Amino acid sequence: MTTDSRTSRTQNAHAHLDEDPAFALHRGGKLQVTSTVDVSDHAGLALAYTPGVARVCDAIAETPELVETHTWKSNLVAVVTDGTAVLGLGDIGPEASLPVMEGKSLLFKQFGGVDSVPIALACTDVDDIVETVVRMAPSFGGINLEDIAAPRCFEIERKLRERLDIPVFHDDQHGTAIVTVAALHNAARLTGRTLGDLRAVVSGAGAAGVAVTKMLLDGGIGDIAVADSKGMIYQGREGLTPVKQELADISNRAGVRGSIESALVGADVFIGLSAGEVPETVVATMADNAIIFAMANPNPEVHPDVARKYASVVATGRSDFPNQINNVLAFPGVFRGAFDAGATDITENMKLAAATALADLVGEDLSADYVIPSPFDERVAPAVAAAIAEQARKDGVARR
Repeated sequence: MTTDSRTSRTQNAHAHLDEDPAFALHRGGKLQVTSTVDVSDHAGLALAYTPGVARVCDAIAETPELVETHTWKSNLVAVVTDGTAVLGLGDIGPEASLPVMEGKSLLFKQFGGVDSVPIALACTDVDDIVETVVRMAPSFGGINLEDIAAPRCFEIERKLRERLDIPVFHDDQHGTAIVTVAALHNAARLTGRTLGDLRAVVSGAGAAGVAVTKMLLDGGIGDIAVADSKGMIYQGREGLTPVKQELADISNRAGVRGSIESALVGADVFIGLSAGEVPETVVATMADNAIIFAMANPNPEVHPDVARKYASVVATGRSDFPNQINNVLAFPGVFRGAFDAGATDITENMKLAAATALADLVGEDLSADYVIPSPFDERVAPAVAAAIAEQARKDGVARR
């Protein structure tokens, strides 16, 4: 193929793609770097760069804390991925993950006033990722891990938290957990119950399923059991990974075994964090006033129209149905609050505080179609940020 024919083919492909509004919006990327100062004369250049910048560098070398106030580090997140678990697309590689990482950065800025840089890594080994992030960490005030496949994501986060003195947050785990716990708290309140009154079944033992289960246990849920592709996870089940063995040790106090279908009989809550479809005949066996959070995208485990026949409250991960469980309700405020407090970590108590703040915003407007605020509710990020910062100070991880 000649150069001219290749160019023509590329141009035709671009023209075709731009007929789709999603491609038109992404053309050229969704981010750019803008300066906060104007350099329009020699005096400004001498202050922004050499020789004036040398005085600032020397001061930071002598007093390292000045990096927090005289660079953008204290408001800058690295959005890090290896492209192995992107949305529902799976392992599509680092380059194909970039539109999602750019979108994450856009949401950080729009909803939390937090700057961020997408970083897609061409490595998947746990130690390679950890070493890479540790080595670039001096440039950043926080690390947001994104779309890294389980179980590697758990070990990567753990190792980074051990080695870094800045917040490390795997949003696929903890952002999902914060919003889910907030919504379930309000769903229980709407039906005249507390979390402690509920027996829940979770479909999916990946990053989100594990984090949601742990946070609901910390929040005081009555009982919760998790199913993977082989059925219910319980103590004594053979072949469990270390992560699933931990789940078996802390969850499923009733010792439910067998299929997820049998576990849902009489259950109060279904939380879907996998792509597995649940038949209507099974949904019909759940308890009265059931709560169904079917969060698989784009196809929920239980279609909302079916779920509403049997459940008092239905939530999904989609924006075209009420009660969207959307991580954007959490992560911008989480990092905003962590930065405001100069937090060195994001503790379990901080995540629970964020969930409580999010749930409280619903207040007396609580209804079956409104158990969680809208992402466009301007109160969300400030409320989450304030709760995170306050709890960081209580937990002793705040530097200011």
